[in-house]
Amino acid sequence: MLRVIVESANSIPKRKLGVPDPIAAVLFNGEKKKTKTIDNDLNPVWNEVLEFDLKGIALDPSSHIDVVVKDYETVGKDKFIGSAKISLRDLASGQATSLPFKNVPLVNEKQQAIGAAINLVIGYEPPAGTFPNSNNDHPDGEVSYGDPDGEDEEEGVENTGKCLQPGSKQAEQARAGQNPNPSQKTTRYSTKRRRALANKPQDFQIRVRVIEGRQLPGNNVRPVVKVNVCGETHRTRIRRGNNPYFDEMFFYNVNMLPSELFDDNIIFRVYDSHSLRADSLMGEFKLDVGYVYDEPAHSVLRKWLLLSDLEDSGSGPKGYLKVSIILAGNGDEPQTERREVNDEQDDIETNLLVPAGVTLRSVNISLKVYRAEDMPQMDDAFVQTVKQVFGKDGDKKNLVDPFFEMSYSGKKLGTKIIEKNANPEWNQVMNIQAKFPFMSESIKLTVFDWDRLTKNDIIGTAFLNLGKIASSGGEIEGERACFYIVYHLSTAESEVGFFPAFGPCYVNLYGSPREFSGLPDPYEELNTGKGEGVAYRGRVLIELSSKLDEKVDKRVDDISSDDILLAQKYQRKRKYSLCAVFHSACMLQEPGEPIQFEVSIGNYGNKLDSTCKPLASTTQFSYAVFDGNHYYYLPWADTKPVVILTSFWEDINHRLDSVNILLFIAERLEANLTSLKTAILAKEPESRLVEIWLKLVNHTIEDLSSFKLPVMEGQSNLTALDLQIKKLRDASVVSIRQMAQRMKEEATDVKATVSEFEDWLERLKQLAEEPQNSFPDVIIWMMRGEKRVAYARVPANRILYSTMGEEACGKFCGLTQTIFMQYPMDKAKGVKIPVQLRVNMWLGLSAHEKKFNSFAEGTFGVFAEMYENQAKVIRNWGTTGLVGRHKFSDVTGKVKLKQERFMPPRDWEWEGDWFFEPERCLLTEADAGHTEFTDEVFQNEMRFPGGEWMPASEPYTDVNGEQAQSPGEMDCPPGWMWEDEWSYDVNRAVDEKGWEYGVTIPPEDKPKSWGAAEKMYHIHRRKRLVRPRRRTLDVLPTPERRTSGDDWEYSSLIGWKFHRKERSSDMFRRRRWRRKMAPSDRMGASAIFRLEGALGVDVDEKASKADATKLFGANTPNVSCNFSRCYRYHLRVYVYQAKSLCAMDKDSFSDPYAHVSFLNVSKTTEVVRSTLNPTWDQTLIFEDVEIYGDPKSIACNPPDVVMELYDSDQVGRDEPLGHCMCPPIVNLNPAVAINPKLLWYPVTKKGRDAGQMLVAAELLLKDGANEGDLPLVPPMKGDNLFMVPQGIRPVVQLTAIEVLTWGLRNMKTYQLAGVSSPSLVVECGGETVHTAVIKNFKKNPNFPSSVLLLKVLLPKQEMYTPPIVLKVVDHRPFGRKPVVGQCTIDSLEGFRCDPYLNNNEMVMSAKMAMISSAPGNVVITIEDRPIVNAEQEDTVDWWSKFYASVGEQARCGPYLQKGYDTLQVYDCALEEVPEFRGLTDFCRTFKLQRGKMEDEDEDPTVVGEFKGSFRVYPLYDDPGIAAPPRQFRELPESGPQECLVRIYLVRCIDLQPKDNNGLCDPYIKIHLGRKTVDDRENYKPNTLNPEFGQMFEMSCFLPHEKDLKIAVYDYDLLSRDEKVGETVIDLENRLLSRFSSYCGLPQTYCVSGTNQWRDQLKPSQLLQNLARLRGIPPPDVQMDGSSLSFEGKQYSMLDFEANKVAHKHLGLPKERLALHVLRNQGLVPEHVETRTLYSSFQPTLSQGKIQMWVDIFPKSLGLPGPPFVIEPRKAKRYYLRTIIWNTTDVILDETSITGENMSDIYVKGWMSGMDQDKQKTDVHYRSLDGDGNFNWRFIFGFDYLPAEQLCLVSKKNRFWNLDKTEFRIPPKLIIQIWDNDKFSLDDYLGTVELDLLHLIPPAKSPEKCRLKMIPGMEGSSLSKGSPTNSLFSQKSVQGWWPCLIEQDGKHVIGGKVEMTLEIVEEKEMEEKPAGKGRDEPNMNPRLDPPNRPNTSFFWFTSPCKTFKFIVWRRFKWIFIISIILLLVILFLAILLYSLPNYISMKIVKPF
Repeated sequence: MLRVIVESANSIPKRKLGVPDPIAAVLFNGEKKKTKTIDNDLNPVWNEVLEFDLKGIALDPSSHIDVVVKDYETVGKDKFIGSAKISLRDLASGQATSLPFKNVPLVNEKQQAIGAAINLVIGYEPPAGTFPNSNNDHPDGEVSYGDPDGEDEEEGVENTGKCLQPGSKQAEQARAGQNPNPSQKTTRYSTKRRRALANKPQDFQIRVRVIEGRQLPGNNVRPVVKVNVCGETHRTRIRRGNNPYFDEMFFYNVNMLPSELFDDNIIFRVYDSHSLRADSLMGEFKLDVGYVYDEPAHSVLRKWLLLSDLEDSGSGPKGYLKVSIILAGNGDEPQTERREVNDEQDDIETNLLVPAGVTLRSVNISLKVYRAEDMPQMDDAFVQTVKQVFGKDGDKKNLVDPFFEMSYSGKKLGTKIIEKNANPEWNQVMNIQAKFPFMSESIKLTVFDWDRLTKNDIIGTAFLNLGKIASSGGEIEGERACFYIVYHLSTAESEVGFFPAFGPCYVNLYGSPREFSGLPDPYEELNTGKGEGVAYRGRVLIELSSKLDEKVDKRVDDISSDDILLAQKYQRKRKYSLCAVFHSACMLQEPGEPIQFEVSIGNYGNKLDSTCKPLASTTQFSYAVFDGNHYYYLPWADTKPVVILTSFWEDINHRLDSVNILLFIAERLEANLTSLKTAILAKEPESRLVEIWLKLVNHTIEDLSSFKLPVMEGQSNLTALDLQIKKLRDASVVSIRQMAQRMKEEATDVKATVSEFEDWLERLKQLAEEPQNSFPDVIIWMMRGEKRVAYARVPANRILYSTMGEEACGKFCGLTQTIFMQYPMDKAKGVKIPVQLRVNMWLGLSAHEKKFNSFAEGTFGVFAEMYENQAKVIRNWGTTGLVGRHKFSDVTGKVKLKQERFMPPRDWEWEGDWFFEPERCLLTEADAGHTEFTDEVFQNEMRFPGGEWMPASEPYTDVNGEQAQSPGEMDCPPGWMWEDEWSYDVNRAVDEKGWEYGVTIPPEDKPKSWGAAEKMYHIHRRKRLVRPRRRTLDVLPTPERRTSGDDWEYSSLIGWKFHRKERSSDMFRRRRWRRKMAPSDRMGASAIFRLEGALGVDVDEKASKADATKLFGANTPNVSCNFSRCYRYHLRVYVYQAKSLCAMDKDSFSDPYAHVSFLNVSKTTEVVRSTLNPTWDQTLIFEDVEIYGDPKSIACNPPDVVMELYDSDQVGRDEPLGHCMCPPIVNLNPAVAINPKLLWYPVTKKGRDAGQMLVAAELLLKDGANEGDLPLVPPMKGDNLFMVPQGIRPVVQLTAIEVLTWGLRNMKTYQLAGVSSPSLVVECGGETVHTAVIKNFKKNPNFPSSVLLLKVLLPKQEMYTPPIVLKVVDHRPFGRKPVVGQCTIDSLEGFRCDPYLNNNEMVMSAKMAMISSAPGNVVITIEDRPIVNAEQEDTVDWWSKFYASVGEQARCGPYLQKGYDTLQVYDCALEEVPEFRGLTDFCRTFKLQRGKMEDEDEDPTVVGEFKGSFRVYPLYDDPGIAAPPRQFRELPESGPQECLVRIYLVRCIDLQPKDNNGLCDPYIKIHLGRKTVDDRENYKPNTLNPEFGQMFEMSCFLPHEKDLKIAVYDYDLLSRDEKVGETVIDLENRLLSRFSSYCGLPQTYCVSGTNQWRDQLKPSQLLQNLARLRGIPPPDVQMDGSSLSFEGKQYSMLDFEANKVAHKHLGLPKERLALHVLRNQGLVPEHVETRTLYSSFQPTLSQGKIQMWVDIFPKSLGLPGPPFVIEPRKAKRYYLRTIIWNTTDVILDETSITGENMSDIYVKGWMSGMDQDKQKTDVHYRSLDGDGNFNWRFIFGFDYLPAEQLCLVSKKNRFWNLDKTEFRIPPKLIIQIWDNDKFSLDDYLGTVELDLLHLIPPAKSPEKCRLKMIPGMEGSSLSKGSPTNSLFSQKSVQGWWPCLIEQDGKHVIGGKVEMTLEIVEEKEMEEKPAGKGRDEPNMNPRLDPPNRPNTSFFWFTSPCKTFKFIVWRRFKWIFIISIILLLVILFLAILLYSLPNYISMKIVKPF
């Protein structure tokens, strides 16, 4: 049985009209149960029990319930409010039978917290005979809240919730413990999806609040918390005790890449400040910033962290720390944190960051590093070169000393260093201890090059994402609001969850180019993993595994030999073949040096890497040719260069086949989804939408059903991770297919399913990510000479061939694809495209080479080639002058070649003999590609000084002085025609006849410089003759026959560019010899892969260099693909318009035009001046576009039409605006017309959107088609300018645009002069309208005439509608009319309306209508307010009203019981409340911009505002039909109004700290027009959450002073005050809005008291004005005011006040009823708004919030009512009297000199946070039995806020601080027992911490005082729900409490203390005084001296007592016996002394 107790919910958001009627529904396994409905309640209490019968089936660990809260509707569907998802794993594990879930946040459809929460208690009774599921090996690690797809319809929840129907076959199987469908599991790949963020540094703010700690280890500790984020550390203040309360917030502002930030750690460390030792760290906790960002609302609120020792995993928990973490990015609103009332009773286990049952367990991550390959050279080769010079062996391949390092969560481990080895074998294992679930997402793998003297260099970096190599096991998901049961089979293979695992598998490293250089590497940053690597830099073979609770002694150890042998099978490699055919290279920006392309995969094919064998991996060098318009291209024509290379890699085709199949499904889904979105945007008919939608669903189901992923069994290189991912993918595919089938059956709304399809698409793309992809990417480099210029990376799987079928092959396998290359680490971020490639690539196993024949196009030819070189010596050509060059060589001239040494490779044979053929691409003429050209020749003359000018020896030369033909001898080339006669050029530095003059300086025979003025010493002059010619389309140039003598190519110097014709300065020439080969066995195109044997040998590995030329590989073969036929196409590009382009000129506009490129042809559109929304309406026609290849393949994959937009500048270079790509529609049969459709395509610049273009393109095949089949030529609109033809251009309709031009605001100066006489120009669709000029902008900024009408032809379809452009023109003296601001309104949809619909919306507020109706004659009747008894109620104030409104009833006192009003507290600004529509219903505010966008990352400059609005509606074409009625009719007075403004500032929340102590000293500064109010004197010291409680009253004139700026500043004594943030309120909008936002309407009409009416007009007057504006009769009110009729409805007082408490402050019934009616009209209620503060430093990040409201009163309506008094509450003074009576069972800590155990006991006490007021008793000396008697009184005075239940403590943090800091801390009493020592530190014996609000009940006798009295102790008698007592309510309590001390890690009783605790107020303290200790007045009660035993004394001050009670008592018998013995001895001594004398006397007897 599963029992769910739905207790209550709080803070339900209020709906637009009225209060919701919440109802809760709980779904479990397809069964739904509901609670009752609670009417009109934002904090409903249900307390209902919902039971679910499990039918004998045990609860599965993956089970969860869905809770949905809705607003009950009597008619129609219930409205969705919020939902939450709660996991039942803890109950299933058997750890508890009942768990409370308190304050579970509810989220909306977008997974955003709505501020509401629900409270539940869930109980579970396991079925008989079952055992709890304790399998926690793969816990969830998270509790996710909310409906995953945001469905807000109840039917959607019900329909998708049918997982198992009772009685079904599946249900019966489930009862029997079987899986109803073992092959199907509904699985999702990832539960967290991160919002895509731009890959650029951004502003982020991380807020960390440290609240409190619990159960910290140690005795008498003084904990301090240090928080480290992004290298910045903050620390809390030092507290005392094991349960410290901090409540401190830290702000971290960073600007960095999101990817870097999310990988950074947030580290919490708790230290004992007492200790100076290294082990003072008490515990720590780490988590990734990305973990927080993935949480709902990017925040972790009030969660407990389990502290631990990360170095010692077996040490157990080290206490708990409660924190909140909030992460805010650009545009994010930080989550508001609410303090709950029952925080002190917060249960740690149910509120852990990782939920209960998912305890942080120790995991050992073991990473085995076997070996690495292909490490690049990292050290200088100088020493190796020296060795080679002296004949020794030099090893240049191994100039690297690699070692490997892994990093995880701040821990780093490294392998040993292997010197001079490019293929090191480490064979070491590294072990790192971590906690599961993992708080860090990735493991960083780095390979370093060790350097002896300098810093180690990074070779490459890779990351292992734990989310991709592990699964929590809880990623089982069904459809929305339905949670499928996952039936775990008995075998382990059925489990979906698994711990991190990887390999053995190679990890590829990418970074900077491999070529070593002694100079600094400009791309070194790429080696660290930042940015996309541009080159392959090696690979590492690793294996990762993880085990729970395993502890390893050695962090780094050697791998066993058995494991090394096992890893050998994963290193088996197979041969792969790659062929790349380059079809075109176009869009080159500049010609420059010759260009070639290099293709490499791994190290194979890298021509500049000396460690690689030479392969046929590069194309031939080619010079770029002009395309006749703007770009350059490589003239390959019908001979396409081919690149082939072979490589050896592991066979992982089974992995890549799975990836390709999933991508194939995802791409088809994406294409169909794009079609559906386009149809929705174009507003296609519903039938058409359904047709497209059905196609989408059917294709999705078909693809998911028919395409199966490859079977893993029997595959090579199979790892454990492969098997787990296979299960995960299979289950997810089945899940999506089932949901698609259900959607097809049940969906009713096409548009509502789009988000579902997007979710499936995202999941499929995530499934297609393969973590074990060891196949390197194919990298293509464009090279100019030997310099790498641009690159492109192509994933190998995209071109890989598979035998599984077409869907398993790569998308571009054997197909021509378009590749836009990019510059490495491009700072311009792709503003310019280096080159556009069309390349066909095929990659496959060599065993499948013959399959290439089916993909190949054209005929492949292979040529051997070499160059014959000659030099000129004394005007003779020969080989004598070849310095450093060989007679026959390769193209570089450096490698010596001979014809006889060339041998064809195996299976190839020569076809023909050697012949010489010049390279066409190197011999292009200057006019190649041009349509217009100018021939030039220079006429030269010379003279003797002072003589006559005569023709020179060479009368005609070129610009270099070389001899040239005379103008008469020059003929017009074929295909060209002269346009003019020869003329001299005067557009140079020449005289009027075109001559320029010079002087020769010997030994030169020609001048080096020229001048325009003739001098006597000039002896040379020349004149430039020019003649233009133009290419003709009807005459084609005939190919020129070349003789054998013309085959030479000439160059002035070796290495310079070659040309065709010999010049006198040429010193070097060459010609190319070629010989063709053909495959001997006619194998077809695949024979090119057999050239591998001809690819040369590695000279370094052979003994003789002569052997290197035996094979053909001495020069790599020249492979080309020849196409016998060229197809001609006809291309038309329809460029209609663009919008929202960037402003690049200083006049706020641009002059845009577009270069339109298609392959090797391009054209340019016309320039549209001064606009950001150009309409070109232009058709670009490309005749005879030549494309080689099968037309069908072109139709399937056509080249894109690329448009690069530029801003035309008359001075300087044109600036780029971005580029756009459009795929053309290919029509192979032009006889069948296909009209392309204009679509919007994004314009991108630097990777971001920079506008949109409306274009279309069609490509028609001309070969075989008649000219008449081609479309008609579009109509012309100018010279060679064609319009977009009908049928393609949008269909237009006559439309009216009414413009409300209210006025201009805040206009900034232009050219140092203010705007004085502006007017407005409105443009749309080619039509323009002007407003009248504002005569004096300073006096009245509103326009004289407010309404304009614009009739324009607009497209019927909204997607084609042009924007509205607003231009503000300032009329200045001398006729100057500069544009001082502009604004573009992109969409008109929000302004469309029905002109015939009766619109009751007001265009102004009722108060403005009152002003407009009778200005100057306003009569206001004010009701006489009755005099109420001035007796003030102490318990009721405005704050009571505020707290009652926010639901904090404990702080509002008896306010609600008195029936008083509440107000509406909005958690946003009033303008952001949806029902008030931004308060722009009358007119909107449009930002005017001006100037060039210097930095696209910044917003354009805002120079002013335009206030106005628009109404758009269609007009009839028939002029006889009457025009629709005008929309803007009754308008308010536009003149200035003087107003009284009251600003109420309540409090600030979470301000940004500005001081070094992490706090600030805030105060308020208000700006209104030119007035400023500075409240600096009343700053609030040292707080981030100040309560201001202030009201400011100011006057202003609207609209001049419309902007109210409220700023919060930080007070500083010495330095300048810093602005924390500010908010701006538009007062004009509030006054004009029809929602009456100038003064909120209260709930009741009161004439006195706290809620006294404050408006100028009474409710009845406001209601009358409202009726007049709506054009309805005024309200009809009965005389007694009991009923009222308005808008045909009857209202009665009983309807509103039937069940309300009547109080003495209420006004007349008539006014009260009118107010109730007004509140039902959707007007703004009495409220408090929460506004966000922003700063100019971080304009997109919140700097805190301020709660406030504003009232506006026009002075023409009289005086308003009295203002509210909102002064903050004052703390109340209390005293805690604590009488320490006795102690017992105190630990006897010392031993007396007599050997007795004893303690000198005294008791110390203080209030938490008031350490300076510590008090202690006198000492009970020599307690021998642990008892102590004191009778001592402590008196602690403290300030207490009863409403908040917190103590207010004010103290200085440091003695040098000027101000005291206020703290609010819970009232706690700490009592400690100590042992007194005079000559050493006192010994600590125990402590007890008593929370006065939740007091531990004392024991009545010491015998009953036990350890279990303390909550949290083992066997504690206080459960989580046990009632606790507050000392403030009890007033007094007496008894025994235990004091605890920690011994050997356990808590034991250190003593028991008997106390009396009594709380008294200050007044009572005066009435019943009492002294501290036993001082006078010793009364209440009187304390007698303690009755201590006589043995209690201090030995030093009482020597007699010391002798009596210490010496005598213990040694008295010794003393007595000693005395007796002494006497006896003395007697005997005397006796012995006197006895002889006595005896002698007796004998003698003298007497």
